[in-house]
Amino acid sequence: MSIFGFLSGLFTSDMAIDLGTANTLVYVKGRGVILSEPSVVAYHVKDGVKKVLAVGEDAKLMLGRTPGSIEAIRPMREGVIADFDTAEEMIKHFIRKVHKRSTFSKPKIIVCVPHGATPVEKRAIRQSVLSAGARKAGLIAEPIAAAIGAGMPITDPTGNMVVDIGGGTTEVAVLSLGDIVYARSVRVGGDRMDEAIISYLRRQQNLLIGEATAERIKTSIGTARMPDDGRGQSMQIRGRDLLNGVPKEIEISQAQIAEALAEPVQQICEAVMTALEATPPDLAADIVDRGVMLTGGGALLGDLDLTLREQTGLAVSIADESLNCVALGTGKALEFEKQLRHAIDYDS
Repeated sequence: MSIFGFLSGLFTSDMAIDLGTANTLVYVKGRGVILSEPSVVAYHVKDGVKKVLAVGEDAKLMLGRTPGSIEAIRPMREGVIADFDTAEEMIKHFIRKVHKRSTFSKPKIIVCVPHGATPVEKRAIRQSVLSAGARKAGLIAEPIAAAIGAGMPITDPTGNMVVDIGGGTTEVAVLSLGDIVYARSVRVGGDRMDEAIISYLRRQQNLLIGEATAERIKTSIGTARMPDDGRGQSMQIRGRDLLNGVPKEIEISQAQIAEALAEPVQQICEAVMTALEATPPDLAADIVDRGVMLTGGGALLGDLDLTLREQTGLAVSIADESLNCVALGTGKALEFEKQLRHAIDYDS
């Protein structure tokens, strides 16, 4: 390595960003995933002027609890940017947080995007990253990143199936020879599951709960199938009684949550079945051999792998670090850029 190459390596920290609907993860070349924070920005609004108050973890605590002068925004919806300026502020903040020292050059950044993102949505993500201070912005499809992060041999001439369940989208893809043979992106994910829990409790229990409570229910006792005893675990939750408007506490069981989540879980199963139907026969034979890999935060929903196994008859496994899979895969694409050059899109 030339001395110049060595020096420039010292002063740039190229990064890979998993810009997720629920969480944003940042991977720095040579250092791994060093930041994982919620994709939330809180603003203080005074006389029509917005000022960033908090980003990430601190801002998430404010969601649903803000006074009139403060607004907490989630700039990502269904895997793509819904609020351009806020997303830019968030990316800038995370880049600054990672770049502790001042650098001579701007970092090169690779960001993953949902397979179903339109050219306009891709351009929005690229522009936000460039405006936030990147010298070059590359995009990689989320299913490819998830499969690389899960350690699947995607460059081999064999079929690999990955199901990445994120906050806003579920990506189902069949990969071979380092690229996508078939992919389908359905806009169902962790957020849709939270909404399903909120509307179920509103309908069945006349109780109104917030997004944070719904997420806590999902991560504590959420399950994709009915418990064997017809009830399962239970937990206490608090919300507002819709009949008389006062706060109240009730107990809910796993069986109720399984019922609430039946629709989003079914949509994920259908997306997997559709992908299997569209897979070329030789690759389908490989998938029978290798099974299906689940990645993303949604893969942690209780018994989801068993539900998919029952519907498809295939072996279904959950990736080791399913929450970080996409960030790790995007980071590996940055480390082994020459081998995965065809998967990274630098211009569109």
